[in-house]
Amino acid sequence: MREEMRVLIGCEESQAVCKEFRARGHEAYSCDLYECSGGHPEWHIQGDVTKILNAGWDMIIAFPPCTYLAASGMHWTTRGIRDPQLTEDALNFVQMLLNAPVKYIALENPVGCISSRIRKPDQYIHPWQFGHQESKKTCLWLKNLPKLQPTNVVQKPESGVWLNQTPSGQNKLGPSATRAKQRSLTYTGSAQAMADQWGSLS
Repeated sequence: MREEMRVLIGCEESQAVCKEFRARGHEAYSCDLYECSGGHPEWHIQGDVTKILNAGWDMIIAFPPCTYLAASGMHWTTRGIRDPQLTEDALNFVQMLLNAPVKYIALENPVGCISSRIRKPDQYIHPWQFGHQESKKTCLWLKNLPKLQPTNVVQKPESGVWLNQTPSGQNKLGPSATRAKQRSLTYTGSAQAMADQWGSLS
């Protein structure tokens, strides 16, 4: 029989993954510097996730901010427009999460400098592998966790363009105050796969 696990979902205010683990009977908590928007503040820890890494978790799934890590924005640093220390600080944060004294760890981020500065990811996933008509190459760094298995592979539209893309293949979301938050949201199908496949471990 599957045992209940204490699961920390780091850097998540949407509670998308937290709620899926809760639905399967696990003691899951989201943690973020911001208030949660997922409707369950009783399952949310507002504060610095690094302060609670030693709180007896069985699993940590972390979504560290990609602003200073993603390849798509690294040109701001290489052109001297952005302080490179911001990227160093972000990498140190990632390393702290990966080094947490927890049996199971998953860390998610877009393609970026984690791969070259810390280590290569264990897996790449896309929303279309989990029932969505969108494409977004996402990296997973795993500790003692199996690779996620696709649950519902969606074929690319005949137009050759996914729903979240322009005809040229760029993301449809234009510049806005909420763009980063919108792009960082975890797709429901991916969250369900994490809870189903990783939540069955003991």
